Amino acid sequence: MELEEATLDQLSARMASGELTARALAEAYLERIEAIDRNGPALRSVLEVNPDAREIADALDRERTQGHVRGPLHGMPVMVKDNIDTADRMQTTAGSLALLGAKVERDAPVVAKLRAAGAVLLGKTNLSEWANFRSSRSSSGWSGRGRQTRNPYVLDRSPGGSSSGSGVSVSANLCLAALGTETDGSIMSPSSNNGVVGIKPTVGLTSRQGVIPISHTQDTVGPHARTVADAAAVLSAIAESGIDYRDYLDAGGLRDARIGVARKFHTGYSEHTDRVFEQAVEVLKRCGADVVDEVQIPGQKAIRDNFEDTELRAERIVMEFEFKAGIEAYLDSRPFATVRCLADLIRFNEERAQEEMPYFRQELWEAAEKRGSLTDALYQRALEHNLQFARGFEAFLKDQRFDALIAPTNSPAWTIDLFDGDKFLGSSSSAAAVGGFPLVTVPAGLVSGLLPIGLTFMGPPRSEATLIKLAYAFEQAQPARRAPRFVPTTLDLP
Repeated sequence: MELEEATLDQLSARMASGELTARALAEAYLERIEAIDRNGPALRSVLEVNPDAREIADALDRERTQGHVRGPLHGMPVMVKDNIDTADRMQTTAGSLALLGAKVERDAPVVAKLRAAGAVLLGKTNLSEWANFRSSRSSSGWSGRGRQTRNPYVLDRSPGGSSSGSGVSVSANLCLAALGTETDGSIMSPSSNNGVVGIKPTVGLTSRQGVIPISHTQDTVGPHARTVADAAAVLSAIAESGIDYRDYLDAGGLRDARIGVARKFHTGYSEHTDRVFEQAVEVLKRCGADVVDEVQIPGQKAIRDNFEDTELRAERIVMEFEFKAGIEAYLDSRPFATVRCLADLIRFNEERAQEEMPYFRQELWEAAEKRGSLTDALYQRALEHNLQFARGFEAFLKDQRFDALIAPTNSPAWTIDLFDGDKFLGSSSSAAAVGGFPLVTVPAGLVSGLLPIGLTFMGPPRSEATLIKLAYAFEQAQPARRAPRFVPTTLDLP
């Protein structure tokens, strides 16, 4: 079966006509996973496939033959990042051996919503272990359980993180779509690096219950897909808003839209990124957008600087406090786990260091373990610092009547380096991360015809519909997505 670049509408039409069944579609994707994720280029994006996927697909096929179609995702194979609880025969481990074998008692609400929408949960995806909150010298896409995920465009390049396997599995056509999570860049980075669409929703638009946490003020769950339309369909299924975001798919959506170009802190770090970005800006202008250049986000320097007399940003301080509290609360929901708190996790890794820490350690955890409770004065001041920035950013967008700001999503995928860690040059996720604001990234172009670069649209809280409209219009005007070809390395280029 031809799966490459298949869209939701195409697959739905084939199912409606009787030409395709959910069982046949699931089987085809499972065969492709075996061929190129576990063998061939060995992408390592899928930690495990769902042993019940075929039976789930059979049940959905029976429903269809009886005239019951749950919605656009009926029978569609979707992957889930391995830090999102699934109460089935699959594991939920955040890529760590510490939670392997510990049964989950109930689905995370986003997973329950996917099941209710008729999606076939095809498998769990690899990730940067613990959503990349363990060491500042980590390699994106590496986990103790799944080892190193590879970029399907160029295999020795990083898949980005932390939702690495979700971005790769979608890009490599191993599923229709996947769920990722973001605290700061973890949906945006792998979407850009792997040439797919990513939606990071407003914090709170999608449930975080049953999701292994980092920061309750910044964590959010969102989709990866190959098209804006498909990502919008998945977001509609998992969001708490009740909105069908497909209603905002408007090819003329850029006409008269007021869009600010946020260059400061987001350009100048890569000539390759800048070249793709400038071309994207011209596309927006040709589509009739009112483009306002050199827009500066108020207060952005302050959230990038070290906080008070510390050597850390306020964002990092908040994460350390919230992770320590949040992981203990989460582990309370996992009674079968042998680890009960952050100190237990640190001890587990020390005892299993050869498997869990062969390349980088856990200094972020060690710093977090030294933090106090959420009543601590330093935490409260750092949190208020971030909230003050968010209020100012939201007021600025409203006062200036911007429909969205744009920036390049990040630099081209860097070479994987297990020993020294990631070497990314820049990104544009942090302002929205600290504010809890939504982001949408869409493929904008390729560097040297090989490495994808994304264009990010950012807006105020609950502006997903507008961002989806703008991103869809850009995608239709500039269809930049190209299927990956699994090039071994850029070192052989002339």
